Amino acid sequence: MPRVFVQGGPVDRFPRYAPEAGRGAVRRITEVGEEVLHRPCRDVTEFGPDLAALIDDMFRTMYVADGAGLAANQVGVGLRLFVYDCPDDDGVRHVGHIVNPVLDTPTSGRRLLDEGEGCLSVPGAVLAVPRPDRVVVRGQDRDGAAVVVEGTGYFARCLAHETDHTDGQVYLDRLAKRDKKDALRQMADRRDEVYARRAAKAAAFSA
Repeated sequence: MPRVFVQGGPVDRFPRYAPEAGRGAVRRITEVGEEVLHRPCRDVTEFGPDLAALIDDMFRTMYVADGAGLAANQVGVGLRLFVYDCPDDDGVRHVGHIVNPVLDTPTSGRRLLDEGEGCLSVPGAVLAVPRPDRVVVRGQDRDGAAVVVEGTGYFARCLAHETDHTDGQVYLDRLAKRDKKDALRQMADRRDEVYARRAAKAAAFSA
């Protein structure tokens, strides 16, 4: 089986970082509580160089923050779009971007996995969140062409998490009140450490 899938299709080889990151710039990552994270994003209707540049910036920002996925509203842009570079539970790497994503959760053979989940907009916090072990996301690429991506295991969690972002939800919204307080305490305790790591990674990435 191929070890890397890009935009849902197998490739023979792929670099450590998606080429988009080399063209992009690091943007500030928004934090939970900022309005842009808590309202549904707008559909992308214009495909062109501005959208491509945003995708480049999002890839670079994701890598600097050691993320597996990043939605546009996490860099302050309220558009339905996310990027990802994420393994599944079999160690297969999945890389790409999805514009105007729509999540489809198959009902047959589906299981819910209650596993740890974090978010770049909730720096330092990890809580267990139930997610389906298999999802399909349909959308478009940067040129407007149709894209269909299927994910299982951890990659399914990533796709569901990022699609939630485009709907104006963060994973804290799926937690009980007590667990949400726990996540915010973790964030308060670890936030400075996370930002120090990001700053060091940004410097190394630019070297």
